[in-house]
Amino acid sequence: MKKVYSIEGIDCANCATKVENKINKLKGINDATLNFMTSKLSIEFDSSDENDVKEIIEEVKRIVAKMEPDAKLR
Repeated sequence: MKKVYSIEGIDCANCATKVENKINKLKGINDATLNFMTSKLSIEFDSSDENDVKEIIEEVKRIVAKMEPDAKLR
C-alpha cells in the first residue's frame, strides 16, 4: 500500500533527508520519500491493514514533531 501526505514546515533539504532516513528505518515501511520542493511525503507500507498503517503514521508524526517541531504532516 502506498500513500502520499503533505508535510509543511521542513526548513531545508538536508532536514528533509534526515527525516526521510529516520522514517525509512521504521518497521512496516518499504520505502519513504520526502520531497522538500513539493512538500510531499510518499510512504510505501509493508501491510495493507489500515490499523497497521495508522500506527505507523502516528510514529511518523512523532518523528516529524521531534526532528522538526514546526513541521506538520497532513
